[in-house]
Amino acid sequence: MTDTLLRGRTLTFLRWPDGVDDHASYTYEEDGGLLIRDGRIIAAGAYADVARQAGESVQKVDHRPHLLLPGFIDAHVHFPQMQVIASYGAELLDWLNTYTFPEETKFANTQHGRRIARLFLDEMVRHGTTTVAAYCSVHKESAEAFFAESHDRNMLNIAGKVMMDRNAPDGVLDTPQSGYDDTKGLIREWHGRGRQLYAVTPRFAITSSPEQMEMAGALMREFPDLHMQTHLSENDKEIAFTQELYPWSRDYTDVYEHYGLLGRKALLGHCIHLSEREADALSESGSVAVFCPTSNLFLGSGLFDYQRYRTRQKPLRIAAATDVGGGTNYSMLRTMDEGYKVIALNGEKLNPFASFWQMTRGNAEALSVGDKVGTLDAGTDADIVVLDSKATPGMRLRMETVKTLAEELFLLQTLGDDRSVREVYVAGKPAKSVMSTTGVA
Repeated sequence: MTDTLLRGRTLTFLRWPDGVDDHASYTYEEDGGLLIRDGRIIAAGAYADVARQAGESVQKVDHRPHLLLPGFIDAHVHFPQMQVIASYGAELLDWLNTYTFPEETKFANTQHGRRIARLFLDEMVRHGTTTVAAYCSVHKESAEAFFAESHDRNMLNIAGKVMMDRNAPDGVLDTPQSGYDDTKGLIREWHGRGRQLYAVTPRFAITSSPEQMEMAGALMREFPDLHMQTHLSENDKEIAFTQELYPWSRDYTDVYEHYGLLGRKALLGHCIHLSEREADALSESGSVAVFCPTSNLFLGSGLFDYQRYRTRQKPLRIAAATDVGGGTNYSMLRTMDEGYKVIALNGEKLNPFASFWQMTRGNAEALSVGDKVGTLDAGTDADIVVLDSKATPGMRLRMETVKTLAEELFLLQTLGDDRSVREVYVAGKPAKSVMSTTGVA
């Protein structure tokens, strides 16, 4: 197989950036090179140095003057909600009952699921996202459709069939036993197949009975290397209803603690209204609080206190996500732009290096896949995004006055979207340009 040598301005993170002057937190090459073989980065650094390691038959792709970064990672999405994104009005529980649950009944149809999975992953690639943690519908067919499409593209994705057996229409309910059996079958078929990873997925405590929560806990004991994803403390009414359904619990988080669902691969969407005890429980278990700024704003759920959670005495592991379709955009650039505003409303400012760390290495570490993706380190999978800071007339005009890399990143975050994504590589192969030329886009 022919090696590929990419050339451009390369940026990858080493750790959390404390500020715009924290140059030790990242590696930046003004003229950088990435040598790719068999879907992995085998050398990275200054272009002249990397080029010397390349063979004569190497395929060279010059992306100058654009930026090359690790592909973006989205820690919480609902692929069946593509056709309810931008649905007007209502708070969380009303929004689910009015729009989401009726839409998800369609996913009993395998062909519908495969079509939406294809279009969803098209949209992710279009916006520079190469890895997601995805909720499928309650139907086993929806998870099979998602994994099949993801596997065909050789993407590294985490996903799971939703488990829910109450407080929703019949068309989106399973039972404790069927949810367990279907999930176990999907794990055997898909977990570790190619780049696919499985997440046990009880939607949230409201839609899972104690019997089903027991089944979810049993699956995590049987398969301790799996991810677990669910929702926590998104909305005041949701929290109150959960307490009614589980009156013995100290708080919402205690429900998941009780059933053995917390841990380093536990991804808990939203986590807006956590008590100090709950935050301590997440911190002590290593669980991940997933920041979903656009959906939190859209549904009026509240403001996630990113900096407080990150810097408290017992800090939380944090990921960031679009939460499509409660979230209002597929782009991680747009998501972190809204995240910046949420953090500002809480009295802090997130520096642009930190935003891009979060979208790449930060999310990879939070999802426990940092050994595979999230950096441009040699030995990692070659999932790469190519960003154009002059993609629109407005951006080109602003770039005339940009003098630093930090200013350029902030411009991309504030004004960028899918037009700023010039190319995307998935396991070393171009994906966005191929998608366009084949007429899929």
